[in-house]
Amino acid sequence: MSDELSGFTVGVTADRRRDELAALLERRGARVVLAPALRIVPLADDTELRAATRACLDSPPDVVMANTGIGMRGWLEAAEGWGLAEPLKSVLSDAYIVARGPKARGAIRAAGLHDEWSPAGESCDEVIEHLQQRGVAGQVVAMQLHGERQPECTAALEAAGATVIEVPVYRWAPPTDPAPLHRLVDLVTGRLVDAVTFTSAPAVGALLRAAGPGSDAVLDALRSDVLAACVGPVTAAPLRRYGVPVVAPTRARLGALVRTIVDELPQRAVNLKVAGHVLTLRGHAAVVDGELRPLAPAPMAVLRALAATPGRVLSRAALLRTLPRGADEHAVEMAVARLRAGLGAPGVVQTVVKRGYRLPID
Repeated sequence: MSDELSGFTVGVTADRRRDELAALLERRGARVVLAPALRIVPLADDTELRAATRACLDSPPDVVMANTGIGMRGWLEAAEGWGLAEPLKSVLSDAYIVARGPKARGAIRAAGLHDEWSPAGESCDEVIEHLQQRGVAGQVVAMQLHGERQPECTAALEAAGATVIEVPVYRWAPPTDPAPLHRLVDLVTGRLVDAVTFTSAPAVGALLRAAGPGSDAVLDALRSDVLAACVGPVTAAPLRRYGVPVVAPTRARLGALVRTIVDELPQRAVNLKVAGHVLTLRGHAAVVDGELRPLAPAPMAVLRALAATPGRVLSRAALLRTLPRGADEHAVEMAVARLRAGLGAPGVVQTVVKRGYRLPID
């Protein structure tokens, strides 16, 4: 098969650029579930942003921390609307500008400004360490925030003797429609998605808040059956604090994130030789002798249970526990019948009279 992610389902929690990420995944064959965890609210008319801009004009910063491209562009666009763009660019041009990543660097250069340094790992911790080593005692540092306050960064700079001006260019808000995010929570806890992508650290907290009392079940799924794929180390940090194993590309780019998923998910697939057939279990499908066979959730649940102990007979009662609550043994028989029809390979699911079903491994 040429589509590396065929048969896998991936949840996307991004809002901005979600369509781009979904297209990259779908191009590889994945089924995508869009569930924005947060949305960005620009603060062009916000009094805090205007006050921070005035503070920079009154006390020109010695150092500017540019954290995001969208944030720097938003700040300069807001200043343009207030008639302050040229005075702001003038004071920023005299500062030592640090760009946390290439997008921030691109926004700085597009504005005709010059950045002096960027961290290899694109993390705020690296920026703080660099500034501490360079020395900021008695200096003014303008810190462009990315979505929410960063009290630990501010405290570290203030402890080093700096005066910090926090510049809040945008903030995170709940999604306009929370239903897709609640649906994703259900899919994660039910192991009906194979991976969830995160492109911002706040999205992790938003997903867990949406889960409410079920947040432990979400974390259990992410620690075991559902792959947590993060765009970079900053995004991955909250999940790692919860003990969730995370995959992330070395460079924080959407394309690199998709390539990481392509490398990881197929390795998690279960491969068996059953009744003369090569059988591979993917998220919502089986691959039988190289042919993708999409399956409904109930037949797929039965197949997963049988594949967990290949060759062993599982009773109807045992298989019933894999189906949704309220199902009965007749539902097991229906799921098995649908599984056989979906696989299109006689003999893969074998009936053992009066005992149950099994996969007869070669």
